[in-house]
Amino acid sequence: MPTLRWQKSSYSAEGSNCIEIATTPTTIHIRDSKNTTGPHLTLRPTAWTDFLSHTAARRR
Repeated sequence: MPTLRWQKSSYSAEGSNCIEIATTPTTIHIRDSKNTTGPHLTLRPTAWTDFLSHTAARRR
């Protein structure tokens, strides 16, 4: 597995609870920014896109 490059939203304040993501061509990894050594979710890009679309639709 390649080394993952984790990033969190630029909207996230320093020290706040947030998620971080790391992407590869075939997977999206999601983890808790307060527990970086804990488990993380791994999704296919299509599942991540569906999640983002659903989240954006609920905000309207």
